[in-house]
Amino acid sequence: MEPIDVLRADPLAFAVVAGLLGLLIGSFLNVVIHRLPRMMEREWRAECADFIGANPGDATDVADAAPAARYNLIEPRSACPACGAQIRARDNIPVLSWLVLRGRCAACRAPIPVRYPIVELATGIVSATVAWHFGWGFEAACGLLLSWYLIAMTGIDIDTQLLPDSLTLPLLWAGLLAAAFHGRGGATIPVDLTSAVLGAAFGYLSLWSVYHAFRLATGKEGMGYGDFKLLGALGAWLGWQELVPVVLLSAATGAVVGIGLIVFRRHGREVPIPFGPYLAAAGWLVMLWAPTLVAPWWPLGR
Repeated sequence: MEPIDVLRADPLAFAVVAGLLGLLIGSFLNVVIHRLPRMMEREWRAECADFIGANPGDATDVADAAPAARYNLIEPRSACPACGAQIRARDNIPVLSWLVLRGRCAACRAPIPVRYPIVELATGIVSATVAWHFGWGFEAACGLLLSWYLIAMTGIDIDTQLLPDSLTLPLLWAGLLAAAFHGRGGATIPVDLTSAVLGAAFGYLSLWSVYHAFRLATGKEGMGYGDFKLLGALGAWLGWQELVPVVLLSAATGAVVGIGLIVFRRHGREVPIPFGPYLAAAGWLVMLWAPTLVAPWWPLGR
């Protein structure tokens, strides 16, 4: 029996393989979470310098010290931020290397943030869960793609309170394309094209409307435009029928966490809390367990 036939016939084998793949993807997502905001900042600085006619090389900021140096998701190779030593392949095995090195750089023994193995492990668990839930097929591929995007955006939003267009917009278009070519009525993911288009439009416009109503009422900005685009992307993948459950679940979770931070950690009321992670978590939960979470109280859910 061919390996693919085994994965198709054995849900457990497929889940295990997806989990191992998820560990590797999680390692790459750590790079995305760390580098993408810095890439955006470099681009902004270069655009500003070009606008005012300045030479970026004249800047003293570290980010502008070498404007010609290639810096993207591939180059340069991963290195320790403390000593600059390149990370060897054997020291870059997801989760395992961090445990063997006891959370420290192999060269200088500087501490490695625990977030790195957490992202890798979370991606592995999420990937295995999606594979087990959907089984072999196109739905699982869509679920994995959506999950990996959501993990990357969650990490970036927590760090920087940004949801980059380079992630939200491709995710939205991918959902619409999947619906156009593979969507069908009653499917969990991708949904039919009509549901996807309406989901993308209503998802964006709903939070856009809340944002402007809140700003008119209080003179303050309650959320960022990235949140609108993320909900639009979730609407493209899950359909307009699931937007209300996603918003309510994310808002309820965000409120509980926000109150907890204020009460137990004395988080200032005026300090903004990123909403993207709650949207991402709610969207992922609804994708997998809409019949259990949504159906009892939301008649439009799938």
